[in-house]
Order: sequence, then structure tokens, then C-alpha cells
Amino acid sequence: MQLVFDGHNDVLLRLWHNSKTGGDAVAEFAEGTTQGHIDAVRARKGGLAGGLCAIYIPSGDLVLKRPDDNGHYVTPLAAPLDRRPSLDIALEMAAIALRLDRAGAWSLCRTTDEIRSAMDAGKFAAVMHMEGCEAIGPDLAALETFHAAGLRSLGPVWSRHNIFGHGVPFAYPMSPDTGPGLTDAGFELVRACNRLGIAIDLAHMTEKGFWDVAKTTDQPLIVSHSNAHALTPVARNLIDRQMDAVKESGGIVGLNYAVTMLRPDGQENGDTPLADMVRHIDYLVERMGIDCVALGSDFDGATIPAEIADAAGNQKLVAALKSAGYRDADLNKICRENWLRVLARAWHEKEKTNTLQTSRNRG
Repeated sequence: MQLVFDGHNDVLLRLWHNSKTGGDAVAEFAEGTTQGHIDAVRARKGGLAGGLCAIYIPSGDLVLKRPDDNGHYVTPLAAPLDRRPSLDIALEMAAIALRLDRAGAWSLCRTTDEIRSAMDAGKFAAVMHMEGCEAIGPDLAALETFHAAGLRSLGPVWSRHNIFGHGVPFAYPMSPDTGPGLTDAGFELVRACNRLGIAIDLAHMTEKGFWDVAKTTDQPLIVSHSNAHALTPVARNLIDRQMDAVKESGGIVGLNYAVTMLRPDGQENGDTPLADMVRHIDYLVERMGIDCVALGSDFDGATIPAEIADAAGNQKLVAALKSAGYRDADLNKICRENWLRVLARAWHEKEKTNTLQTSRNRG
């Protein structure tokens, strides 16, 4: 089985929602559920050994637009969120992540050594991520606090605007060049993340914001869950020039399993073949090279191909890639090693070349 470290999931959002109606987040994750995509049981079955787990503040006003007769759609951006309730929700989600760690349901990791140790021990290696920084104020004091709690990755914006920058809408067909980039506060956020060793994720950001980060950061460029705009022209996907910049920086793009970002028609249809996923991987590899391509499933945050269904089906994608000619050495990189290399650089660690030693991790 090929172990996978995944660049993006929203399992904390699901656990948080369920906790509001009396759910036990620790039991739900550790013992398994039929809801959503990820728990420890299904993760083990599918070789999902860990990933970046997002703190995401939901937008209640967002309603995805239905396609018109031409299959086109533009969903207006969600409204900006107030900071105080956003901070409350973010703290509640961080508390769930910490409780899971204390209970031994997963291992909350702050270094790549900790990720490797958890994976070798067969425990889910979770990294705390923040998707949209509405919980952080312009003084960045909350950033320091979340970092102390384990935050090691963040995306300045989701698909809405905030004090740090501007997000792209869910739209097809549309360029990612949909508006302004970083604000002055956004530039300060990038510099603070560089200083603290917090990875910066460019998913959901406008093209101008992408270039603002690229000219400011000292990290490799990371786009945790996006695909190729040339194949599926949704605003969330990357144009070739952005991929070239990712390659030049030694960064990474994680394949998003969301069907709207995989299908040529951009439609939300679970009957999406694995061939569409392989097609995007092929394009990313051809454009950037094998060292810059990884996985960023968006489990628990999107409609994914029915053939995969949930974390338990992850090896079906691995098998499809192997059938398409990817060797074990290639799959090692796509499935986990590229993420660990890039995170090590973003976190100011010495670059490591060792791979997992356990025999069960071989493809």
C-alpha cells in the first residue's frame, strides 16, 4: 500500500458541526462513521496516513449557482466575515484538534520528523491549517497564539475577501485574474509567516494575490488543492504561468479531487472517471516536473468522484496512476515525499532525503 500525506481536508469542519448537536468528535474520528470522507478507520483502509486539516469558518450565505444552458456559472463571492465570531469558531476547531491529539486519535504534528514518526506508528499525522484568516486581526497577535497551539500552514483567504486579500469565486469558465491581490495587512501576514515558519497556501487566491505572495515570500510556492486551468477552466485552477512560478520556487501543487475542478465541463457530477484525475496529474507533471506534484483531496469539503467515495478509496487513484505508467519512485513523491520536502523548507527545517522505512509503505 502506498501511504498518502494529503495537502487539504475539512474533517475539522465536519467534527465541529456535529459537536454542535451533541456529537463526540474523538469517538467519531477514532471509531469511524458513515458521514463525510475521513475518520481513522477509513483512513487506515485507504492508506491516508495524514494531511493538512483545515480550520475553516463556514459562510452561511454562500449558495452555489446552477449552470445555465451553456453549462456556465458564476457564484458570487461569500460576504466577508466578522472577526470575533470567526475567532470563536477557529478556537473551537483548534480545541477539537488538540483533544484528538490528547486522546491518541491522531497525532498533531509540528515538524516533518513528527509526521514521519506518526506515519511509521500507523497513527494519522495531522497538521493544523487555517483556510482563510478571518480569525486573525491586523495586529497578528492571534497568529502567534495559533502557532503556539500547532498552526503550521494557512491560506490568507478563502473564496471571499478579508483584511488580508481577495479570493476567487466558484465560476466556470473564468480566469483566476478576478480582482486585487494582497492588502498591506496581507503583506505583513506573509512576512510574519516567513518569520514563524508557517507555510503559505495560495489556493483560493486571485492571480494578483498569487503574484503578490510570490514576490514577498521566502518559501516555496504552495497551492494545496488546485488543478490545471488549461484542462478545467474554473477560477480556482492554475494557469500555466502560475505553475511555472511554482516550479521555479521548488514548490508544490496538490491535486484537488473536487469534481468541478477535474471535469472538462466543470460540473458537480460525482460520476467523474479516475481518468480525469490522471489527466490533471499528467498535465501538472509535464508542466512542473514530478517533484512539484502531490495530492490535496479536499476530503470533507467537496463532491469527489464516486469511484473513490471517501478516504478508504484512496488507493484506487494510486492504482490508476500506476496503470498510467507512474513508477513506485514517482508515486512515493506524489503521495507524500513532495509534501514533506516542501513543508520542511517552509518550516525552516534542514531538508531531509530519507523515506519511510516500514515495508507496508512501499508501493
